[in-house]
Amino acid sequence: MKRLLMGAAAAALLTAPVAATEIGDMSAAERQAFREEIRAYLLENPEVLMEAIAVLEQRQAEAEAEAQQLAVVENENALFNSAFDHVWGNPDGDVVIVEFVDYRCSFCRRAHPEVEELVAADGNIRIITKEFPILGEQSTLASQFAIATRVALGGEAYELVSDGLMAMRADVTELALARLATDLGLDSEAIFAAMDDPLVQATIDYNYELAQRMGITGTPSFVFGDQLVQGYVPLPNMQDIVAVLRDTAE
Repeated sequence: MKRLLMGAAAAALLTAPVAATEIGDMSAAERQAFREEIRAYLLENPEVLMEAIAVLEQRQAEAEAEAQQLAVVENENALFNSAFDHVWGNPDGDVVIVEFVDYRCSFCRRAHPEVEELVAADGNIRIITKEFPILGEQSTLASQFAIATRVALGGEAYELVSDGLMAMRADVTELALARLATDLGLDSEAIFAAMDDPLVQATIDYNYELAQRMGITGTPSFVFGDQLVQGYVPLPNMQDIVAVLRDTAE
């Protein structure tokens, strides 16, 4: 904030007369007068501060967007071609979306049906789910169970369990997970046995490391093409992003 004030004041005082052309050439009295001019100008023109803040925020947003695009490019293979992740939707879709999820995340739960609606209605989206449990032990247990389902029973079973975990409101316990598997007609014993497979923890570790490299700290987080978006994205906004990606690709 101090730099912001100095920057705004310096810009404002381009119209204020001073006795010396360089700050270093000023006497103590001139410097004091200069400070008083700064204060007086800002008190008379407080909108200058708002203009300076707006410029600063715009520059910061542009720099952040550039950094995020660079992070996507640098981690392209890990994002789009990892064998650890489940791919659904249209495997040959012209638009690729990556989603980092935590089953205990309320915004992930809110986004889940909208993501499914987007993929189903569009028909030409390839989506990659990255297990990213960050909200405690229950999140980790849920993610381990989902990944173990994929290891033991395949992608279709994983999708059933993933949907079930997103809808689950009870505490995530082994008993609750076994009941979920039974309700879905899946072999819970096979899933629990697969939870000891090294691939389960390797998947979570891989996504943790990827998220750290990319500065992803929350869920849901999305990658739309080369655009990283952290946080919940409503369906209309996702549709707009997909449309822009297609227009850009043409």
